[in-house]
Amino acid sequence: MRPAALLAVCALTASTVLVAGCGSENAASGSRAASGSPTCTSRPPTGDPAELKRDGVTILSQGCGPSPSAPTEFEVTNTETEPFTYTISFEVRNGSGEVISNPRRTVASVAPGRTVRKTLELGDVPAGGARVRIGKVRAVPADEASESAGACPPSGMRVTTDQGDAAMGLRVVGLHLANCGTGVVKVNGYPGLRLLDEKRRPLTGVRILHGTGAISTAGGPDTPPRPVTLRPGEAAYASLMWRNTTESGTPVNVPYVRVTAKPGSPTAIVTPELDLGTTAKLGVGPWTKDKASRPATPDGGQQRP
Repeated sequence: MRPAALLAVCALTASTVLVAGCGSENAASGSRAASGSPTCTSRPPTGDPAELKRDGVTILSQGCGPSPSAPTEFEVTNTETEPFTYTISFEVRNGSGEVISNPRRTVASVAPGRTVRKTLELGDVPAGGARVRIGKVRAVPADEASESAGACPPSGMRVTTDQGDAAMGLRVVGLHLANCGTGVVKVNGYPGLRLLDEKRRPLTGVRILHGTGAISTAGGPDTPPRPVTLRPGEAAYASLMWRNTTESGTPVNVPYVRVTAKPGSPTAIVTPELDLGTTAKLGVGPWTKDKASRPATPDGGQQRP
């Protein structure tokens, strides 16, 4: 293509695409060339600064569209005095400002005072391009992080939560305990919970009830706790239940929960995002063996049923 024609294509593209560029491929900026089309190059993002820089996370450059898109670059800065693990929920918006996806990235063990740069691959994006914004940032001390895709904690116990279920103001989230180590894990009773606010400070004024019957009988009668033995690869679960009722008073939101699987065990921090409303009550069920889990095989897999 002649230089004059290429400039004309670039001018037309800039008027129709939200975040795009034309020119030669630039590996340092994460550019990518589509077959038979000009290279699409990352650009500095524009928009509300509060959506581009939040809680130690900064979006540095914006990808482009249509497919394939250059990756979005972002960085994480740890201003704490110990290593932290960050989980960032992004919002990908189309040309109309609608959120079309919510990719998440976890950046593990960022050392104190350090800044780590990462990329977010978007893959296919709308023909009109896409804007990436920071939706939410959750940060926990690295020694209490318990991500499902991360390394097995030294305790051999991995604590995670699921997406939960909600119906008519009733909320249920599953708390999961997996034996990812090489020894046997034994638990009996209820997980220990400590509710934390946005700054990971202990919250007061919320009653943690053993059993969920006082919250709702939808799940049937409460079952008493029983000893649970988990071989490597096996798992257990406990239910967290509450009502998102808002009446007089200030609604309580609990982004973080510090969990102790059994007395004396190391703690783990999970992010179930409990919107307790003004009920000031949270019910927790006992540890129950997950019958769908299977013991690990010698090669690290799981035995078949």
